[in-house]
Amino acid sequence: MLKPLRKTNELASLLNNLLIDLPSPSNISYWWNMGSLLGVCLLMQIITGLFLSFHYTPDTETSFSTMSHIMRDVNLGWLIRITHSNGASLFFVLIYIHITRGLFFSSFLYPAMWTSGTIILLILMMTAFMGYVLPWGQMSFWAATVITNLLSAIPYMGPSMVNWIWGGFSVDNPTLTRFFTFHFILPFIILLMSTLHIMLLHQKGSSNPLGLTPNIDKSPFHPYFSWKDMMGMTITFTMFLWFTLNLPFSLSDPENFNLANPMVTPIHIQPEWYFLFAYAILRSIPNKLGGVIALILSITILLLLTTTKMKYKTYNLSPLNKIILMWFLTLFLLLTWLGSQPIESPYNTASLYSTILYFLFFLIFPTK
Repeated sequence: MLKPLRKTNELASLLNNLLIDLPSPSNISYWWNMGSLLGVCLLMQIITGLFLSFHYTPDTETSFSTMSHIMRDVNLGWLIRITHSNGASLFFVLIYIHITRGLFFSSFLYPAMWTSGTIILLILMMTAFMGYVLPWGQMSFWAATVITNLLSAIPYMGPSMVNWIWGGFSVDNPTLTRFFTFHFILPFIILLMSTLHIMLLHQKGSSNPLGLTPNIDKSPFHPYFSWKDMMGMTITFTMFLWFTLNLPFSLSDPENFNLANPMVTPIHIQPEWYFLFAYAILRSIPNKLGGVIALILSITILLLLTTTKMKYKTYNLSPLNKIILMWFLTLFLLLTWLGSQPIESPYNTASLYSTILYFLFFLIFPTK
């Protein structure tokens, strides 16, 4: 009887240390709310995805009609579906803000934590891409065809890898079944990686706006920062609920309301908005293999920052780095816009120059 009681006490002590008495820098702002918001958003996506899987059928003959069935016939199915769909956009908004805060306040100086976060981002992008294919609309089908075809650029084994992923000679039923399986499993891997990410954070401690290392001015997490997290969650999810109920399909492509048709190619194939910056980088490289390498590097190059040495631990003390970071954020937004434009002049030229400046940022940032 004593062993279960002892384990319960140990668990309570651990939770108390992690969520109540955790020493946190007393000067952290609402920019540090993104981690908790991402955790809640992940749980929301897992729960809504679980309910959607009860009614979804990963089959090319019925997938599109099951989405209509969920929206029209299932009790509150419309709410679950649009919450899950727009929740993906909220997830990427929060994670991009989270990364920006990490760049601004030098979170990359903690290599293990920064690396685990980059891996989470890569898995998240794979999960979102596979989820985008599942409704089996026109844009879903062609986005899957274009993106999976990129692997054919790999020398020798590329074409075989594409056929292996497709499960045949085109995007078809086996592809959809595999994407559904991985889309269901990967969020739990993200949850596991997020737990590791939090453990590494608690091992090193949070950064702070002044870049003090070690930071001796700390306060208990509860009630000072737990209430701040609650306030952030209330504001964020109120705005999200308003957006979901009033503009449910404003971020969706109109082509995706048509059943996938392999015989009709959309005029302009493009992914969801949160992939557009990487898509613009891919299209800007004339060589197919070079474009694939640039696409992968657009995310993995974040790991290069872990090798930097800085004189200042925050950019409040380094105005030049502030300017360089603002330049990078402007490039990110510009590439996102260029990714939604047709493949023609002057967008091609602008994408190429923006891509060069995007990668140049990581070579000159941060300055000493």
